[in-house]
Amino acid sequence: MEEEEEEGDTFEDAVCTKTPARVNTPLSVITEAFENLADLLKPDISTDEDGLSLDAFCSACTHVSILFSCLGFAFKFAEMEYISKVKDLVEASKTLDTLQNILDLDVEKETVKTPGSRSRNLRRVRQGLDLIRAIFEQFLMTDEYSLKHAATTAYTEVCAPFHTWAVRTAVYAGMYTLPTRDQLLLRLNETDQSVEKNMRRYMEASQPIIEYIDKLYIERNIKLDW
Repeated sequence: MEEEEEEGDTFEDAVCTKTPARVNTPLSVITEAFENLADLLKPDISTDEDGLSLDAFCSACTHVSILFSCLGFAFKFAEMEYISKVKDLVEASKTLDTLQNILDLDVEKETVKTPGSRSRNLRRVRQGLDLIRAIFEQFLMTDEYSLKHAATTAYTEVCAPFHTWAVRTAVYAGMYTLPTRDQLLLRLNETDQSVEKNMRRYMEASQPIIEYIDKLYIERNIKLDW
């Protein structure tokens, strides 16, 4: 009888000390995907000599569209453009191995800046990643965590210079429909503490990816002002 009680105590102790399972939120999934992608660029990691895997890049990028969706109508155009460009790159990954292959092929055909070219689509996806990074950066810089201010500032810096007047006007008008800070946290299933941690993780992980893509263009004497 004493042995049964002792076994029971051991079982209860095991239950009480069990570590709770980690909850994967949309933002944490995105962050982890880009951290894994950024790891491939580290010097001590063995990668293909031709550059960053296009398949791995597309896999990480497909998760980001939900962030545009959470921002609502204001970024509907950005969401639609981003999704369409990523889909094209996914299709390209069936025949091309790396991001470098995309640019080299378009350079050879002299179609880098041609509408619909994959080099142009890669450039637009890169802008989408940078827009999210800039929104997070601005969001965390203000004490009030104002999403409207953060999104307006980020869009003006990252995307507005490359959009037509009509698109810019629609985006700025839509800023008034952005969710509140609390609504955004609810949509992302985050808390005040977790959202700051995950936003900073994404900012840190996405930066080397963005810089890597820019470098691919610069190395081929392609300016970034488009």
